[in-house]
Amino acid sequence: MITKILLTVIFLAVMVGVGIYSRKQAANVDGFVLGGRSVGPWLTAFAYGTSYFSAVVFVGYAGQFGWKYGLSATWIGIGNALIGSLLAWIVLGRRTKLMTQHIESRTMPDFFGTRYRSQSLRVVASVIVFAFLIPYTAGVYKGISTLFEMGFGIPYEYCVIGMAAFTAVYVIFGGYKATAMNDFIQGIIMLFGIVTIIAAVLSKQGGLTEAVGKMAALPADGDPSTNGGFASWFGPDVPNLIGVVILTSLGTWGLPQMVGKFYSITDESAIRRGTIISTVFAIIVAGGCYFLGGFGRLFGTPPTLPNGRLDFDSIVPSMLVTLPDVLIALVVLLVLSASMSTLASLVLTSSSTMTLDLIYRDKKSLPGEVEEGSIDDVVAERVERRKVVVMRVLIVFFIVISLMLALNPPTFIAQMMGISWGALAGAFLAPFMLGLYWKGVTRTSVWACFVWGVGLTVVNMLMGNPINPINCGAIAMIGGFPVVWLVSLATRKLPADYVERMFQCYD
Repeated sequence: MITKILLTVIFLAVMVGVGIYSRKQAANVDGFVLGGRSVGPWLTAFAYGTSYFSAVVFVGYAGQFGWKYGLSATWIGIGNALIGSLLAWIVLGRRTKLMTQHIESRTMPDFFGTRYRSQSLRVVASVIVFAFLIPYTAGVYKGISTLFEMGFGIPYEYCVIGMAAFTAVYVIFGGYKATAMNDFIQGIIMLFGIVTIIAAVLSKQGGLTEAVGKMAALPADGDPSTNGGFASWFGPDVPNLIGVVILTSLGTWGLPQMVGKFYSITDESAIRRGTIISTVFAIIVAGGCYFLGGFGRLFGTPPTLPNGRLDFDSIVPSMLVTLPDVLIALVVLLVLSASMSTLASLVLTSSSTMTLDLIYRDKKSLPGEVEEGSIDDVVAERVERRKVVVMRVLIVFFIVISLMLALNPPTFIAQMMGISWGALAGAFLAPFMLGLYWKGVTRTSVWACFVWGVGLTVVNMLMGNPINPINCGAIAMIGGFPVVWLVSLATRKLPADYVERMFQCYD
């Protein structure tokens, strides 16, 4: 216990110290939100990866989908690396960096407002971001606190409040630069931790070959006479496995806290290096998490919840509770690292969106346009500082709301993430990605996609989830592309000269 406490205290002290060290670079909005658009490839790649993979993946998804699909759950991690990281950087990285810098966009709602010439789109997008990042944040809290409760015996409620407080401190002090620097430190811990823990868990089962043999001998649920296929290449349920791969891999392309990483990177050469770093990180961390979760059935049946369902969120903790204390301390640091980095990204995204796109909606001019109503430098600096103060206050507000949900979570971690990712990526993915490549996207088609993504997710939730939230999220994302394409063909285009100036950044 002394070892676990000591390591955790050192970890938290370093996180807060980095926040205090970075406070001078967070004096204005660009510094607080984007790190001055000068963050290098290593910090950006690790920030992308650590924001991607949190306790939601390590505890919620790895446990639930490892139980359902066995070792084939590893495909989810491979999909996250190849689609969610490699392809995302290739398809979105350069064009996002160039266009958002060209139009001086700091947030995804700001992009929609300027790209499609609509302040209403900007406002509605910011409301969607704020509303649907809350369940995701609550899921992260639940995942980290479940493992913390296992490792230290501290009640769940105290764990949730403590993690929220420490995250708030270093984000409020240092903004995005502190978050990126801490993400790098946390990413190194995650890489080392996942490899070590997999080796320890497999050793408990007699090694890799023995563990795979035990998985192959497991029967299907409800039928002891039938092989369950939990050690096969594609597992017992390929269609639903594909749905999870789509949601967790393609979803990152439309999430504001993920796409925002491309806003801040230094230049195009940094994007090329960041692509490689981010992909390798994802293969090790995501592939390792799901591979580990695939052995969950070897550690007994999880407890049953009051509603009669299995408590999937307890599977990974039950796998780790028998490890030596030093390794449990490493597990706690791994999940702390994964979760605090994601929490920092979520609260920073939400507060910046609310501040810049709801409270202060500056009217910007594209290059070549005349800017009206400009103000002098002294007043501008004062306004910038005021915006940073408001963002810091909203960080606390967002954390409090998420805490309230986390203290009484309505469902499993995986379902909370499915609802959040489904609505956000279902609404944003198609109009954002197509808006970077196709001049023909119309304002009406963006509205249609917002209604499609949020509407499908919310209606499904209100009807008691007749479609699994995971599959519903995947349908929302994929369906957004034909919605934007068809509606754009049938509706009024934006002025040609405006669109041409928008795309000048790629010349």
